Amino acid sequence: MNRRTIARMPARRAAALALGIAAVTALPLGLTASAQATPAKAAAAAPRTVTGSPSDSVTRIADFYGAYIDAQSGPRDGGKLVAELRKYSIHPDYLKKLVAWEGKNHADGVLRAQNVPLRWTVTDNGTADHTEAGITLTWGSGTTTKLVVDMTRDHRIINIGTKGIGGK
Repeated sequence: MNRRTIARMPARRAAALALGIAAVTALPLGLTASAQATPAKAAAAAPRTVTGSPSDSVTRIADFYGAYIDAQSGPRDGGKLVAELRKYSIHPDYLKKLVAWEGKNHADGVLRAQNVPLRWTVTDNGTADHTEAGITLTWGSGTTTKLVVDMTRDHRIINIGTKGIGGK
């Protein structure tokens, strides 16, 4: 088609032709973008690796929260397992404070909530004489709660709250 033919076409037909040409031109670009995105999706489906060490306090905090949330979301709300995890991982002096907080706030003191999150993330905040970790709990609604957990060098939790012992 030459310019004269296009000039004689009604405006709607010329617009439709222009859109058709644009679509045909863009189609290969779209296929290229889709083909390039496919390997990323395949990589995301690759097996994940999670590492940890029993001597690392951040690993211990992550393991504690993982086991605790698993127990709470399991049958019978974890019952005995939740109590044993608390007894094993939380310093006895702090456990008394945690139980008092729960009585006052009518919520689980470890999670600072009445329900169980869908996901959790643990991040090392660092400190010198103990470990401080940031915990992000993600709920079903997509909202998050940020907590700070402090752990002694002998791997006992001594604080769970919105601020750590160091004030972070």
